[in-house]
Amino acid sequence: MQRALMLSITMFLGALTMGLTGCSIATPDAGHEAVWIDKPFVFGHGGVAPKPVSTGRSYNWVSSTAVDVDMLPQRSDMMFDDMMTKSGVPVNFHVVVTWHVINSVDLVKNFGADRDRRGDWGFWRRVLDQPFRTAIRDEVKQHEMNDMAISQTAADTVARNVRVAAEKIVIASKVPIVITEMNVGRINPPDSVKSQRIETSAQEQRAITEQATKIAEMNRKEAEAARASADNTYREAMKLSPEQFIKLEQIKMLKQVCEKSPCTFFIGQGGPTPVLNVKQ
Repeated sequence: MQRALMLSITMFLGALTMGLTGCSIATPDAGHEAVWIDKPFVFGHGGVAPKPVSTGRSYNWVSSTAVDVDMLPQRSDMMFDDMMTKSGVPVNFHVVVTWHVINSVDLVKNFGADRDRRGDWGFWRRVLDQPFRTAIRDEVKQHEMNDMAISQTAADTVARNVRVAAEKIVIASKVPIVITEMNVGRINPPDSVKSQRIETSAQEQRAITEQATKIAEMNRKEAEAARASADNTYREAMKLSPEQFIKLEQIKMLKQVCEKSPCTFFIGQGGPTPVLNVKQ
């Protein structure tokens, strides 16, 4: 009985010794930092280590965990469907926010550095997403639908004002990130509004075309009248009768045709005389 007890104690102490003498390794990639979370088996206190591992290789207790934090620029996309404008017409668009972490230890300790399968950060969803959406919604309500959908200046104004609001939200929440850029994507009105705008544009273009056609017809009419007046002035100056003038015009037309290829004309009152084969 004592022998079995001694064997159990020996095995336990051996396992404990192996656990205490083992280690975990952290090797962060370039642009990343590793933050140690200590979880001692017996001695010491657990918690987040005060200094991150930025380069090289670091060792810790086997019970410790190294949390990888990407310090490179990150991108978060926010989609908005049926966002109401000042005109009372909803629009669809998306906002792209570019940011990066500035303190990996504070992030892991106070907000967490977890990411889902799509790569979206957990702290963004838990802390920043809803306040950002509220700020964007409030800003969009200040602008007319036509200004938002047509004028890029209005979209730039929304992006600029929302960025200021977002930076205040980040400071108030103490999330250790810095926003470097915020862009508002193309703003799309509902399909019914799109159809109306297309029809309006088509009608405007049709009116422009009809007006241009009318002007062209008027110009052609004036040109023909001017040409007729000039021809009549020339006929009177040459003392030609209308029949003679028409004949002269025919000669001019024939001349233009024959400039490209040789022509043969039969001139007479009764038309051409047929040529007969006398041998028959």
